[in-house]
Amino acid sequence: MSLILVIEDENQILLNLQEILELEDFSVITATDGKIGLQLAKSKNPDLIICDIMMPGLSGYEVLTELRKDYKSADIPLIFLTAKAERNDLRQGMGLGADDYITKPFEPCEILQAVKARLERHSISNQAYLKEFHKSEVLQQEIKKNRTELQNSQELAEIRGNVLEKFSEDLRNPLSSINMAIYMLKQAENEEDRDKYLLILKEAYTKEMEILKEVNSLQELLTAENTKLLRNYKLL
Repeated sequence: MSLILVIEDENQILLNLQEILELEDFSVITATDGKIGLQLAKSKNPDLIICDIMMPGLSGYEVLTELRKDYKSADIPLIFLTAKAERNDLRQGMGLGADDYITKPFEPCEILQAVKARLERHSISNQAYLKEFHKSEVLQQEIKKNRTELQNSQELAEIRGNVLEKFSEDLRNPLSSINMAIYMLKQAENEEDRDKYLLILKEAYTKEMEILKEVNSLQELLTAENTKLLRNYKLL
C-alpha cells in the first residue's frame, strides 16, 4: 500500500483529499502547513506528496526546494495543488522539480489519475535503478574475481620462477660433482681410485633423481587453488 502525504492549509480540501485517496486504498498522512509537512516527509518517507503552494510558514515552493536538497527525499514525486494557473507559476514549480500541477477546483478523478500515473512512473524508475545497481554489483564482483585470479596467477608465476631458480641451483651442484668424477675417473691409475670416483658418480646421480622427483611433485602441487590455500595457511 502506497503512503501519500497531503500538505494543505485549507481543512475541508485536506479532508476531501484524504477521503478520496483512502477510498482507493492509499494510506494517507496529512499536514496543515509547510513546516509540519516537510518534517513528515523526512521522517515518514512517503511514496508521493500532494502539496498546496500558497501556505503560511513555508510555501509549497520552499517545501519542494528543501526536499530536493536531501538525497533521502530528493526523488519523492510531488504534485502541486494551486489556485494559480499562470504560466510563470507552472514554470517555477517545474523548474524546482515538481512532477505535476493540479489547479483548484479539481475533480476526484484528476487527483487519482495524477497520483497513479506518478506512482507508476516512479516505480518503473526505481526498477530501472535497481536493475542497473544489480548490474553494477555483478560487474564489481567480476572485477574483484578477475583481480584475485590475476593476483593468484602472478604469485603462482613468481613462486614457480623462484622454485625453478632454486632447482636450477640445486642441479648444478651434482653436475659439478659428476663432471669432476668423470674427469678424475679418466685419470685413475688403479681400481681403488676408479671405485671411489664411481661412488661419487652414483651419489650424484641419486641426488639428481631426488631433485627431479621433487620437481614433478611440485608441478602437481603448484596450482592456482593450492597456491591460494598454502598462502591462507601461511605456508608460502
